[in-house]
Amino acid sequence: MKFSTTVLNRVVTSSVVAAAVVLGPIFTAVAQAESLKGAGASFPNPLYQRYAREVRKKHPSLKVNYQACGSSCGIRQTIKGTVDFGGSDAAMKNSEIRKVRRGVILVPTAGGAVSVVYNLPGVKNLKLSRTTLPLIFAGRIKRWNDARIKKDNPGVRLPNRRITPVVRADGSGTTFIFTNHLATISGYFRGRVGRGKKPRWTLRRVLKGKGNAGVANLVRRTRGGIGYVNYSFAVKNRLKSARVQNKSKQFVAPSLKAANQALGSVKFPKNYRIFVGDSNKGYPIVGLTWMMVYKKYPSKAKAAAVKKWVNWVMTEGQKYNAGLQYTRIPKSVVKRVLKDVNTKVK
Repeated sequence: MKFSTTVLNRVVTSSVVAAAVVLGPIFTAVAQAESLKGAGASFPNPLYQRYAREVRKKHPSLKVNYQACGSSCGIRQTIKGTVDFGGSDAAMKNSEIRKVRRGVILVPTAGGAVSVVYNLPGVKNLKLSRTTLPLIFAGRIKRWNDARIKKDNPGVRLPNRRITPVVRADGSGTTFIFTNHLATISGYFRGRVGRGKKPRWTLRRVLKGKGNAGVANLVRRTRGGIGYVNYSFAVKNRLKSARVQNKSKQFVAPSLKAANQALGSVKFPKNYRIFVGDSNKGYPIVGLTWMMVYKKYPSKAKAAAVKKWVNWVMTEGQKYNAGLQYTRIPKSVVKRVLKDVNTKVK
C-alpha cells in the first residue's frame, strides 16, 4: 500500500496538532511551575520543611526547597545572591545588609526556645542558675558534682563525672540566641566567650556538632554531655532539658507556653530586628527567626513567587507553628510585614 506525499503530510500535521492538544496542559504547567531555593538557619528547619509541604496544597505549582546550613551560611548566600531567600536566627547586621546589592527585607516567621539539653542518667529536672549555666560554658565549672550545681539542686544525687559541653561547629543563629543570653546575664561569660553566631569558645574539652541535629545527636551519645538546641529538636530526640532561671529567679523549663510568655512583651521595630537577651517572665533563652527576601528579583515571575510564598507563610502557614513548638508572629506585625513585602519586592 502506497501513501502520497500529500496524504502523509496531512497525517503528520494532524498528529502534531493532536499531540499539541494533549500535551498543551503539560507544557503550560511546566511553564507556570515556580521553584524557590532557600538556605540558612537549622533552628526553623522543621517548620520550613512543613511549610514547603503544606503550601503546595494551595499552590501546586510552587515548589520550595530549603537547605539547613546554619545562619551564617544563610546570610552569606543572601549576600552572594545564590538563593531566592535566606534564613537566620541572628538578624542581619547593618554592615551585612549594606552588602546585599538587591536590597533585603527581614521577615520574622516564628519564635522559639533554645533548650539546654543534657545526658545525665538518673538525674531528672536538672536546675541551672544564672550563675552556674554561664560558668559551665565558659569552662569554669568542670564536674557535675560541683558545689555550685549542688546548690541549685538540693537533694539531687549528682555524679562525680566530667562535664562535656557540646557546641555548634558551624556559624549558628541558635548559638547567637544562646550566647546572647549568657553574655547578658554574666559579665565573665561576656568577657571570656562573648556573643555571636560563632563565638570564641575557650573550652578545653568540647565536642562540636553541625546543626541542631548534630548537637542533639552528640549529647544523646555522650554521658555527662550538655549542649543547646532548638526546643523542637530536644523533644524530637527525647533529650532532657534543664530548668534555667529567668530574671525573676524562677527556674523554668522550656515549652511553647513559657516561650510565648517571654516573647509576649516584645515590640517589633520598623526593621523587625530584635535581640532578646533575658526575660522576667517565662523561659529566658528565646529568640526569633527570619527569612531574608530581596527587594529586587531577576524577573517578575520570581518576585511574584516569593510574594506568594511569604504571604502564605505569614497567614495560613502560621497555624502550623504551635504544633512544632514555635511561637506565632503577632497579627499586627504580620500586617506590617505583608505591606512591606507586597509593595517593596519587585
